[in-house]
Parts: sequence; structure tokens; C-alpha cells
Amino acid sequence: MIGDWLQSLQVRLALRVAALYIVAAVVVIVVLMSRAYDTARSLGDQELLLRANDLARYVTAGENGLSRFELPPNLIAMYEVPSGSDIFAIRDANGRLIAAAPPRFGELVAGWPRATSGPVRFGIRLDTEPGDFDGLSISRETVTGPVSVSVGRSSAGAAAVYSLMRKFIHDTIWAVSILVLAALVVGILGIRSGLKPVRTISEMAAAIGPHAMSVRLPDKGLPSEISPLVTAVNRALDRVEQGFTIQRQFTANAAHELRTPLAIITAALEEVDGDDDFVELRADVARMNRLVEQLLRVARLDAIVLDVTGVADLNEVASGVVATIAPWALARDRTIAFTGFRDPVLVKGNRHAIGDAIRNLAENAVLHSPAWSEVLVRTGPDGALAWQIEDLGSFQLIRNEYSIGSGAERACSLRVPGSAWRS
Repeated sequence: MIGDWLQSLQVRLALRVAALYIVAAVVVIVVLMSRAYDTARSLGDQELLLRANDLARYVTAGENGLSRFELPPNLIAMYEVPSGSDIFAIRDANGRLIAAAPPRFGELVAGWPRATSGPVRFGIRLDTEPGDFDGLSISRETVTGPVSVSVGRSSAGAAAVYSLMRKFIHDTIWAVSILVLAALVVGILGIRSGLKPVRTISEMAAAIGPHAMSVRLPDKGLPSEISPLVTAVNRALDRVEQGFTIQRQFTANAAHELRTPLAIITAALEEVDGDDDFVELRADVARMNRLVEQLLRVARLDAIVLDVTGVADLNEVASGVVATIAPWALARDRTIAFTGFRDPVLVKGNRHAIGDAIRNLAENAVLHSPAWSEVLVRTGPDGALAWQIEDLGSFQLIRNEYSIGSGAERACSLRVPGSAWRS
């Protein structure tokens, strides 16, 4: 069951589209995450650089010519908050510490190399402050010359930023997933719509049978990948129809050619008086005549398109057939009778084709029944024909039942439940 499901072209295309969308969604999410974290780090570095530039502006020259650092009251309050999240240290060109907050950070920075014009990142843990700090050191020009400015921020602040970033990424993943799902549904619907002509053609091809060989599959408005297949199928149907035509012509010609010699042989045998061998020979010739007649009927039915949209009364058709072959049955020491249902038994189909089918069955019943027996044909309310053969010598009953469905596609098709003749 699963194997048949996976063989579906629609399922294959849907799975490939789904795989493509999933891979694209994963790539988009990974790129967004990478860019988001890069942006967060870049924004953090930009903020530290702006802070270093801002601190360098407050380096001035003292009375003794040495650099000194004076912060505005608002910045002093920010850097002097106990357990603050911001630290800094400023050194002059000779490595002398100008200012630091907290002092412990200044003691550690005093031993560092002189900063360069490019930012150098660092991570540090202070004994006097909780948590870790991330920062950078950079050289900046002041009124007293170049100074090394080292600024840092508590990792807790960065964690808050990354927490917001993770929330953003989480929401982005949900949004991308919903978009991918919507795109997948649209893609599957598009695949189904694109394959609709294929399903329509398949249904048309399934309806083509021996009595509808002139039907051809439409080749307009089809995908370019399907059009060659439809063209090939139509050409194959042309060849099959030609073969059916040749076969029907051969059957009709053979039957016509056999009728004349059989008629001559029948006439000659009727004029000859002979023993039992001649009687058996006449019976064989009679069977050949019936076979030829049946071949001609088949040829006529195959040569025309039957109109099976009509409605026929099975009582009327069957009684007419029984009345026609009754003299023929009496000549063979058998009788045939008909018992119809009290109401009309209406069936859908071709009246003449149904009559031919019933005649063929009635003749076979008479021929294969014992001598001095009676064949009784009955109709039922559901379009059934019940056959009962009564051997008047042994009182043995042989029954069989055939059904002509009201929705049968072929008017002469009979459904035979069970074996051919049951005692």
C-alpha cells in the first residue's frame, strides 16, 4: 500500500517540493541567526567604541602638564554605582594610569601593552565585581596626546541583548515555518491542478473499449511532457481499431462465404434417405448453420455502435423469442414455454441485441436438454431470466438464472452466477 502511494507522481513531486522548501527554510533560518548574532556583536562593539571616544573627550591637561580626567556628574554617577555593569581605564602614552573605574580594573590594565588604533577585544573577571566583562582597548588622540582607552560591559547586559535576539530568532523561525507550510500547500495544490489533465485523460482512456474504438484522447492544452505519450497512445488505438475492423470484416466474409455451400449441403441431405449416419450428418450441418448465423449476428453487432440508452420490456422481448423458436424446438422433440412477471420488466439496453442474446441462450437450452423435455423461461422483477428444464421422462429439474442489469454498458451482456447448468 505504501509502495503504491510512493509510486504516485503527485506524491513524488510533493515530497520533492517539501524537501526543497524545508532545506530553503533551514538555510534562511541559519543565515538569519548568523546575521543576527553578527549584528548584535557589531552593535556592542559600536557602543563600546562610542563610549571610548566619549571618555577620551574628557581627558585634559593639568597644571603640571600631565593628563588628567574629569567626568561630568551624570557619568560619574553611572560609573560609581556599586556593582556597576560598565568599567573603563585610561592610560597616557607612557602607560601611566589616568583614571579607572573600578580601581581594580585600572590595576589590571596598567600591565597591559599600549593600545593600537584598531580595537582589541578582551574578556576579564574582576574580584571586586560580580560576573564577567567583555570589552575592547583602543588608542585615541586627546589634547595631551594619544591615550589608551579600555572600556568594558558586564556579560549580563550582553546576555539580555542575546536573549532578545533569541526571542527574535524564535519568532522568525515560527514565521518562516508558517510561510513554508503555506508555500507547500500552494505548491501541492498547484501540482494537483497541473496533473488534472492527466487524470482526465486516464479516465477517458479507461472508458475506451471494443465498442468505443473511435474515441481518441485529446492532445490540446497538455503539458509538453505528457503530449508525446498521448500521441503514442492515439496511434496505438488507430492500429488496434484497424485490427478490429479487419477481424470483423474477416468474420462477416467467412460467414457469408459459408452460407451458400452449407445451404446446398443441407438441401442435398434433405433429399437423401439414409441410415442413422445421415441423421447425424444432418444434425452436424444444422449446428454449422447455427454457428454461421451466430457469426453473422456478432459481425453485425460489432460493425455498428449500439444504442444502449433505450428501455425494453423483458417480458415482451423474451416472449417474442420463445414464440419464434417454439416450432424449431417441437421439430426436435422438445417444447419451450414462457412465464412472464405480472408487471412489465423494464431494462436499459438495445432491444434487438437483448433479443439475439436470449435467442442464443434459448437455442442452447433446447439443444442441450434431454429429448421430450420442456424448457421454461421466466422473467423476474429485477431483470432476471430464470431457466427451468423439466425432463418429462425422469422428472429431473435443471435450473439456471441469468440477469440483464438495468445499468449494463452492453445491451447483450448477461451475468451468469455460478456454473453453466446446475442440477
